[in-house]
Order: sequence, then C-alpha cells, then structure tokens
Amino acid sequence: MGEVRANAFPSVTDALRAVEALLLSGGQRTARRNAWTSVLEDRRRAKDRVEALHVLEAVSDRASRAT
Repeated sequence: MGEVRANAFPSVTDALRAVEALLLSGGQRTARRNAWTSVLEDRRRAKDRVEALHVLEAVSDRASRAT
C-alpha cells in the first residue's frame, strides 16, 4: 500500500498570513490592529450616545407631560 502524505499545500488563510508577514512589518500590523480596535470603540461610543439621547428624550417627554 502507498504511504499517506500530509498535504504540502498551505490553506488560503495560511497563504494570506504569509503574504501579510512578508509585506508588513510587525509595527504596521500592530498599528492596523490598533486602528481597527479604535474603530470598534468609536462605534460603541456612538451607540452609547444614541441610547443616552433616547433616554434623555423619554425623560424630557415625561417631564413636559407632568407639568
């Protein structure tokens, strides 16, 4: 019987990571990761602002009806 050999071809993900490692230095990868984290944090703060605005509008509506 023939020997079972491991697949010598990398996955697409492995290939993309290898290309990224060649093209980008560690500092650039870190900067890109930090930028993405910042984008996510900005989105979270924007969502929090919208929710706070809705609460303030609801409280304002109740206060104006009570007077």
